[in-house]
Amino acid sequence: MRFNFLGTAAAEGFPAIFCNCKYCQQAREKGGKNIRTRSQALVDEDLLIDYPADAYAHALAGKFRFDKVKTLIFTHSHCDHCYAYDLTLRYGAFAHDSEVETLHVYCGKGVQELFEREFGTLNLSGVAIHSIKAFEKFQAGAYTITPLPARHKFDEDAFIFIIEKNGKRILYANDTGYFYDEVFEYIEKKGVYFDFVSYDCTNIEIPITDIEAHMGFPNILRVRERLQNIGAVDEKTVQYVTHFSHNGNPDHERLENIAAPLGFKVSYDGHFVEI
Repeated sequence: MRFNFLGTAAAEGFPAIFCNCKYCQQAREKGGKNIRTRSQALVDEDLLIDYPADAYAHALAGKFRFDKVKTLIFTHSHCDHCYAYDLTLRYGAFAHDSEVETLHVYCGKGVQELFEREFGTLNLSGVAIHSIKAFEKFQAGAYTITPLPARHKFDEDAFIFIIEKNGKRILYANDTGYFYDEVFEYIEKKGVYFDFVSYDCTNIEIPITDIEAHMGFPNILRVRERLQNIGAVDEKTVQYVTHFSHNGNPDHERLENIAAPLGFKVSYDGHFVEI
């Protein structure tokens, strides 16, 4: 599998859209890997994870054809992860000669309710919406996907995902706080091993408790230790951090200096990993 980090920032982006703090000023001056859009990922050419308002810019920057995407999975309904309006542009005069006739969308109740509020119906032309639940594995083309409950947006069923294809497994773990015990228990019971993990690192070094909706390096270290103890990750597992907030100063060079001694790699917009 090829995992593409299309966007790697939290909701406000980096530099943040309405901010002139010293970190955002520095990012504008330095540019390059310090420019971070709202989080989204693409697996191979046909599986999208989340759909922020920056998705169109991601497609342009990476020269991706989103008409090739067969499957879209949503973590939750926050607007930096679910910009629903674009999905109305898959029919009629808006889209010609699409390679994939129907985009299959897999999401929880919160995202479905957002679609209903926006459009009054779940029957969008060219889009088929499927309901998913935590721990209920489903097949989407060549991918086997298992939603796990995320510690995030506590008024709805937010998810992190296990994604499997051709004997390889990805754990996509943002947005979320420290994993629920039932998540660790499920992974251990099923004997799951991950070749690649992407961790939420919104807070970076800003202290945050394990019961809040995001993580920083101290929380991630505890998650990794527990995953190691149950055999889910080891020294061969490629482990990245992503979803950074400007409040933590996500200067790319600075992040690499923090992450490398801890055994993590730092994502940036447009970066891809072969798994």
